Amino acid sequence: MPISPVRLNHAVLFVSQLDRAERFYTEVFGMEVVAREPRANAAFLRLPRSGNHHDLGLFGVGGQKPPRGSVGLYHLAWQVDTIDELAEARRALLEAGALGGESSHGATLSLYGADPDGNEFEVMWMLPRAEWGAYENAAPVDRLDLAAEVARWSGVQTAAELTPRLGTTS
Repeated sequence: MPISPVRLNHAVLFVSQLDRAERFYTEVFGMEVVAREPRANAAFLRLPRSGNHHDLGLFGVGGQKPPRGSVGLYHLAWQVDTIDELAEARRALLEAGALGGESSHGATLSLYGADPDGNEFEVMWMLPRAEWGAYENAAPVDRLDLAAEVARWSGVQTAAELTPRLGTTS
């Protein structure tokens, strides 16, 4: 059974200078910084009209010129509509030998993998907006207990929550 994402959720970039990149995206695109993770030298930014937790993640790799191939796209995040679909995605990635990891980021629950060329991706499910609580301005990297999350959230759809905030119905 194929994985059935509802949309591309966010992009994450390795950048040579985190402060410079953060300044560019906040000034040029009007993004707001919603979370910083100093342990990872990372910042998470949201577009002004977005209903998303974050639209862009930036991971600083240091001030020197980085080695070839280390600045640029880190991964793409494909959002699924239910936690049940995330569990199905886990099975599919395991079967394909493509599951690389899994994490709870508070507002999102994520699986990580790579395609045959080594391009990394994330398949994620976002908690209902009303449940973000302390994660509104945080993006931890914690252990994911997928079975417990399925037991708690089974059947809850969240992708449609984005449409009302954006003011569209399509």
